Amino acid sequence: MAMWDKIKDQAKTFQQSQGTRGASGPGQAPLGQQGSGRPGSSSSGGSKAQLIGLFKTQLASVKTELKSGAYRDASMAMCALVAAADGRVEPAERQRVEELIVSNEVLQNFPADQLRQLFNQHVDKLIGNFELGRSEALQVIAKAAKKPAEARAVVQTGMVVAGADGVFEASEQYAIREACTALGLSPTEFGV
Repeated sequence: MAMWDKIKDQAKTFQQSQGTRGASGPGQAPLGQQGSGRPGSSSSGGSKAQLIGLFKTQLASVKTELKSGAYRDASMAMCALVAAADGRVEPAERQRVEELIVSNEVLQNFPADQLRQLFNQHVDKLIGNFELGRSEALQVIAKAAKKPAEARAVVQTGMVVAGADGVFEASEQYAIREACTALGLSPTEFGV
């Protein structure tokens, strides 16, 4: 789990540089993830939940800047890439990611139906022809590179979706590294 520690350190550094208030306090973990009653798993599960909460806090702090079509489109391409990272998307997974998207505070800048449609278009392309779908998704993601705050937010959105199930798979990490490359960002900044 060293990777999560690296991301945590990066997130703390980001937090200090942003001067965000009270973001490390208790209650930052997403609802339903506080104090999972499984013995032995609380420290790593808790830190992941806190980390996802931290990324959400960071995204919320720049919410007003994230209203462009480029951010919307790139985020939906990013979510689709993460969902299809292992080469397949189960209907339950598609639905779960859709719910994460429409309930995401920052993405509520956009109509839910629009987000669903964009996400599903990318997923359908990835399922139909993974390489072609991947190439198209990365082209859409690259369009957000012009604004560094948006570019970082696209990657953070991908991290929130990837980490939401408590498992950050190698294929999801790879998808996020590819997105970082497309956006001209260093993957190490996000611990991948």
